Amino acid sequence: MGKAALITLLLAAVYTVQRCGSFSQSVDNDFTFTLPAGRKECFFQTMKKDATLEIEYQVLDGASLDIDFYLFSPNGDLVLSEERQSDGVHTVETVDGDYEFCFDNTFSRISEKVIFFELILDHMNDGEEQEDWKNYVIGTDLLDMKLEDILETINSVKARLGKSLQIQTLLKAFEARDRNIQESNYDRVNFWSMVNLVVMVVVCVTQVYLLKSLFEDKRKSRP
Repeated sequence: MGKAALITLLLAAVYTVQRCGSFSQSVDNDFTFTLPAGRKECFFQTMKKDATLEIEYQVLDGASLDIDFYLFSPNGDLVLSEERQSDGVHTVETVDGDYEFCFDNTFSRISEKVIFFELILDHMNDGEEQEDWKNYVIGTDLLDMKLEDILETINSVKARLGKSLQIQTLLKAFEARDRNIQESNYDRVNFWSMVNLVVMVVVCVTQVYLLKSLFEDKRKSRP
């Protein structure tokens, strides 16, 4: 490989590393919060036209593990709604503006809920030109591999790594919910076991007393 081709390859590789973070990739955010009984909590996410918004939520803890969910468009229209659900996954094509999504626990007067949700934003780039790197390439006919293929491979690997991270986050949320359910069941089993133990002791004492009273000589001895 000639000196010109080597310099071209080095320039392209350096610029690729600098710019690889700006290609169309998904942005992943997750959040866990506690929603008190009788309360409603809303969040906002700014989106761009022709982007994709994916929302996934789970109720990790709380009585019945259910919640009401609403999603509103930037102009205030109701995009979707769900009532008394323990989890859900929704994907919408977006327009410019702020999307509002709400979790409603007003139907519950006693139990608070622990809620986990994750936002995945796709195609959030401004559509800016991604071909500027070609200005740094001279004599591309000398390269054995196309730079487009390198960029495509980098994006593919990064997308798969991001997907793996999302799956791990969801598995952690499932684990937290299952652990909360098991701890709740454990407390209930212990409580009712103690109740049964107390009842058994009371019944045993009562039976002993009754049997003793049956064989007791109630005749008064005369002097």
